[in-house]
Amino acid sequence: MYARRFLVFVTVLTLLAVVAAFAFFQWGGQALVSQGTPKGHFEQPADSAPPAYADAGLWLARPDIAGNPAGWLPDGYAADGAAGQAAVFYIHPTTYLRTDRWNAPYRDANSASRDDLFVRSQASAFNGVGKIWAPRYRQAAYGAFLLDSEDARQALDLAYRDVSAAFDEFLKQAGRDRPIVLAGHSQGALHLIRLLRERHAQLGNRLVAAYVVGWPIDTVADLPALGVPACNAPADTGCVLSWMTFGDPPNPQVLLSQWQDADSLAGGERQQDQVLCVNPITGKRDDAAPASANPGTLVPDATFTSASLNPGVVGARCTRGLLIADGMLPALGPFVLFGNNYHVYDYALFWGAIREDARRRLTAWQR
Repeated sequence: MYARRFLVFVTVLTLLAVVAAFAFFQWGGQALVSQGTPKGHFEQPADSAPPAYADAGLWLARPDIAGNPAGWLPDGYAADGAAGQAAVFYIHPTTYLRTDRWNAPYRDANSASRDDLFVRSQASAFNGVGKIWAPRYRQAAYGAFLLDSEDARQALDLAYRDVSAAFDEFLKQAGRDRPIVLAGHSQGALHLIRLLRERHAQLGNRLVAAYVVGWPIDTVADLPALGVPACNAPADTGCVLSWMTFGDPPNPQVLLSQWQDADSLAGGERQQDQVLCVNPITGKRDDAAPASANPGTLVPDATFTSASLNPGVVGARCTRGLLIADGMLPALGPFVLFGNNYHVYDYALFWGAIREDARRRLTAWQR
């Protein structure tokens, strides 16, 4: 079953690479905007209020769901001891690729398999530290990232309201004393930034770490508004990790230009040199690590029917706010985006390192 799922996952990556190439941070010219923008204007759905997330059916992953996809592990990988006692809240990236509406429905058959597969390939990195909750939400369609418009803002607001409501239920289910890990990617990371900004006081001293991956955070113009500091060292807790992966030479200008022009969260101008980069291999800010230090990259086999965890093949270094991957990068397929952007692989390249980082920080939190 996992072999078939991984084959589908590779196909999904192909689609997402094509989409992200012109959707992520308003990529592309007017022709692409015309093709990707949802039809009509945003309309509040009849059931615009967030649903009751006490319903287990509104979760992609939850500890009481049979066949929980967040429990996935690579081929041949043995679970490394008992899971920790943390509660993990994970927000998946954009998987709704249609243009018929501004927000996906809760149970969209077209994107359901993609939601499931991202939980397996990304959220699974945290199943060694505890139980994982991953909500379904009315995600903004990828076209919402093509325009700085009122329609796009309302679509993102609707998606965030669902995430915020799911977070309330997560806190209720997790209990008052359990340590918390937060994680997201791409659109999920954007919602996680807002969640930290608006809800960090509720976390108190329970936050182990927040993995805000695939979305830039300016350490001067954005980070102070989140109320949570950057992770500077591997044993830091109650802090934020973030990275955006590129090959060498990187070309992030198309990606960062619109982000720099947008309003920052804490005031001031955004700058690439101020973008937060925490190396997932070492857990240190603005650090470098050789491939030999990477515990494992998710790599498909020659037939793209399964995935194994290959240690020591990909290194990385933080350079001007970007995480530059180097070493013997495996053949991952034709999914690298314009500008040598490895956005699709932000988690897969460092799956083993992320797993170890989360366990290390949980141990430090417990001490």
